[in-house]
Amino acid sequence: MKAPARAHPLWIAYIVHRLSGVALAAFLPLHFWVLAMAVSEPGRLDGFLAMTEATTVKVAEFGLVFLLAVHMFGGLRLLALEWLPWRPAQKSLAAGAAAVSFLIAGAFFLQAV
Repeated sequence: MKAPARAHPLWIAYIVHRLSGVALAAFLPLHFWVLAMAVSEPGRLDGFLAMTEATTVKVAEFGLVFLLAVHMFGGLRLLALEWLPWRPAQKSLAAGAAAVSFLIAGAFFLQAV
C-alpha cells in the first residue's frame, strides 16, 4: 500500500518552509518595535538588551536563526525545483538543507552562549 502524500519528506519540507515563513513574518513587528526603541527610547532599549542575556532568549535566538536558515534553504530548494530538471535526489537535498540549517543555527547558539 502506498504511503499518503502528506507523509512524503518533500511535503514535510514544504510545510516547514511555509511555517518558517509565517513565524518570521510574526517576528518582524517585534523586531521593528525594538529598532524603533533604539531611536525614541535609548534607556528602555538598554534594559531590553540586558534581558537578551537570559538563557531562554538565547534559545529563542537559536530558533530564529534556525527558521531563517530553513526558510532560506527551502527557498533555494524551490528555485532548484522550478529551474532544474527533476531528480530523485530531491529528498536528499531537502534533508541536507535541514541539516545545514541546524548546523548554522547551532554554530550561532554556541557562539552566543
